[in-house]
Amino acid sequence: MAVLGLLGAALVGCGTTGAADTPAPKATATVAESASPRASAAAPGPKPARVPAAPPTMAPGPGGLTPVYTRRAKGTEKVVALTFDADMTADQGPRAARGEHFDNPELIATLRRLKVDATVFMTGRWAEEYPDQARSIGGDPRFEIANHSYSHYAFASPCYGLPTVAGPDMASDVQRAFDAFRDAGAVNVVPYFRFPGGCYDDAALRALAPAGVTAVQWDVVSGDAFAKDADAVAEQVLDGVKPGSLVVMHCTRSAAPVTERAIRRIVPELRARGYRFVKVSELMSAR
Repeated sequence: MAVLGLLGAALVGCGTTGAADTPAPKATATVAESASPRASAAAPGPKPARVPAAPPTMAPGPGGLTPVYTRRAKGTEKVVALTFDADMTADQGPRAARGEHFDNPELIATLRRLKVDATVFMTGRWAEEYPDQARSIGGDPRFEIANHSYSHYAFASPCYGLPTVAGPDMASDVQRAFDAFRDAGAVNVVPYFRFPGGCYDDAALRALAPAGVTAVQWDVVSGDAFAKDADAVAEQVLDGVKPGSLVVMHCTRSAAPVTERAIRRIVPELRARGYRFVKVSELMSAR
C-alpha cells in the first residue's frame, strides 16, 4: 500500500489538470536521519554557495531499502531548503508542441536575482524538452538538479491517476533521467530522488535501491499547484516553515502560474526572520 502524506493542492504532473502532487513524507522503512557533513554553509550574499564535491547521502535502510529524507531533524539553525519540481510526463510532448509551457524561466531568474540557493527536482522528459534551461540551471553553482524520474509516472499505486512504472523498470527510469541531465550538459547533479506524486511503498524503496539515491520528500507544502492567489501560497509557506524545513514548490508556468510572485514575498519575509536559504545537499549535512 502506498505511503501517502498530506499535501493539499500540490502537483502530480506539470499540466495534468485536476491532479494533486500529494506527498508521502513518511517512509514505511526506518532510516537514519543523518548524513555526511561535507556540504558548505555559505551565507546569503553576492557570491553563491560552493557546490559540494561529494553531496551527502544517507545510508540504506533496513534490508537495503532506499533511505528517505524529509527535513533536518536536529538543531535550531534557521535554514530552509526551497525545492522546485520541474514536472513533465513522458506523454506531454504534443501539449508542449502546441505551446503549453512546462518551464518557468522567470522563476529561475527571480531566484538568481534574489540570490537564493535552491534544488530543482527535474524529470528527464523536462530536460529533453528544455535542454538549454537544464544546462543553465545545472551549470549555476547556486542551484543543483535532483532526479524526479524520467517519465513522472507513479512508483506506487494508486497515485492520483498517474500511470505506474513497473517494479523492474523503476531503477532504469531513474537512470534514464540522469542520462537526460548529462545529455543536456547539466553539471551540478546530485544523487537525490523525489517520487512522483510523493507515492511510494516498501516495494518501490526496494526496487529503487540499485539506483543508489536518497529519496527526498518535504515537510512544508506550498500549495502552488494550480493556485491563483500568490499571497495564499506565500502565507502557507510562511506559516509552515521552521528551522530545517524543506519546502516543495513547482517550476512550471501552466500548472503553477503564481509561484514566482509568491517567491517575491516568501524570500524577503523569511530573511527578515533570520532564515538562510540552502540547497538540499547543505540541509542534509549533519550539524
